[in-house]
Amino acid sequence: MRRRRTAVRATALAALVGLAGAAMAAPAAAQERERGPVPSAAGPAWGPCPADVVAPLVDLRCAPVTVPLDHREPGGEQIQIMVSRAASPKPEKRRGVLMLNQGGPGGSGLAFVNDLVKRGLPANVQESYDIIGFDTRGVGHSAPVSCGFTTDQDYTGNIPPYAADDAAVSEQAAIAKDVAQRCAAHDRNGHLRHVSTANVARDMDRIRAALGEEKISFLGFSYGSALGAAYASLFPGRTDRVVLDSNVGDTHLDQGGIRRYGLGAEETFGDFARWAADRHGTYGLGATPEAVRATYFSLAARLDETPSAGIDGRVFRLATFAGLYGPTLYGVTAATWQSLLTGGTAPAPVPPPGPSPSDTMFSAFIATTCNDVAWPRDVESYRRAVAQDRERYPVFGAAAANVLPCAFWPHPPAEPPVAVSGEGPANVLIVQNRHDPVTPLRGGQLLDEKFGDRSRLLVENGSGHGVYVGVGDSACALDTTTAFLVGGPLPPGDVTCG
Repeated sequence: MRRRRTAVRATALAALVGLAGAAMAAPAAAQERERGPVPSAAGPAWGPCPADVVAPLVDLRCAPVTVPLDHREPGGEQIQIMVSRAASPKPEKRRGVLMLNQGGPGGSGLAFVNDLVKRGLPANVQESYDIIGFDTRGVGHSAPVSCGFTTDQDYTGNIPPYAADDAAVSEQAAIAKDVAQRCAAHDRNGHLRHVSTANVARDMDRIRAALGEEKISFLGFSYGSALGAAYASLFPGRTDRVVLDSNVGDTHLDQGGIRRYGLGAEETFGDFARWAADRHGTYGLGATPEAVRATYFSLAARLDETPSAGIDGRVFRLATFAGLYGPTLYGVTAATWQSLLTGGTAPAPVPPPGPSPSDTMFSAFIATTCNDVAWPRDVESYRRAVAQDRERYPVFGAAAANVLPCAFWPHPPAEPPVAVSGEGPANVLIVQNRHDPVTPLRGGQLLDEKFGDRSRLLVENGSGHGVYVGVGDSACALDTTTAFLVGGPLPPGDVTCG
């Protein structure tokens, strides 16, 4: 039975621009929760990190951990997951290990602890844990996958382009189909189908065992919330403290999760509009939030018809969406609008032809998203969704509902997505901004409902993507999350900060 909440209100001081049914089901979650590798006495062979892993603020060491490519065949082909460790500077205060995920999926996580320290990760958190980062399978130094993306390919990654009409949906469908075919053609070793959130969660448990730990704590942002929810559901007894910040709403990103980008943009746009209206004398975007909103739509429509210096309406909408990721980006966003209004924006530099530096990131995102759950296969369903969300969420909805390569993915999911489990220790803190353009509040609420008595929901009355450590300026959210991580109890009820 769902617990009755007692809201705890707190006053507070008030990252950018991440098939038909299952062919083979995995073992039931209840069975999986009973097994897992035992801790190793030897531990990883720590040494210098790869040369491209830059972490000047922490003493970072790296080591590979061997895991099965297919966890259903533990004795089959093996791959290596590259892991990093920033050891506690005060071992006498060490609580255990804190594993990190920065989101994506697709970005390298080896140096993420350095980013958190730069943003102000409290010293008592650093002292309480050996902090563990890792490149998820398919990424960076962990058996990277490639779809062969090049710099001249018309693909915008994890966010499809805005579809102004039905023809734009058809155009994107052709691009998405080509991307899916490219991925299949470049998957020469058969690894692509094994890149999934469930498998990354199982890799995490192999890392835990290699570290010699009975339990791990976890701090994940954005997509990291889905990964953390999957691990806490598959291995609840192996979790100590779990913090999920800026939440997808489940253990995977499906069509509904992507479409919530439209909801998030709609809810967050008003914060930027109020900011810009207060600075109308500087930027000239409108003296009221309503006037700023009108400027957005008129400028987007104008750029749809007549691009300015290579920037069309799709690029303008995407740039504005990225500009909603936090108030620190509002100035750049406003200045870009201002320049477009006066026709002064210089064209973006065109990269030389060749492999895209985003190849692995885009490829891992697509593989994870398409392998985790079955997506609609008919273009007409996307056309209906785009038309619906263009009306419901006019700021960005017609992009969020557009076609991804998952509509043409060559592999059906190998197993059903991990179901969020309410069975296990009450040790999950869900942290969420009230307004978030990519993981709106509804995602945090959904995940909290699914965890039931295991979780508490902390809502910061702030705006942007990310809450903990240097993203917002809430003492309440910082103090509550830090106290929980270093050993304090889960709050007795939900918390509202601000």
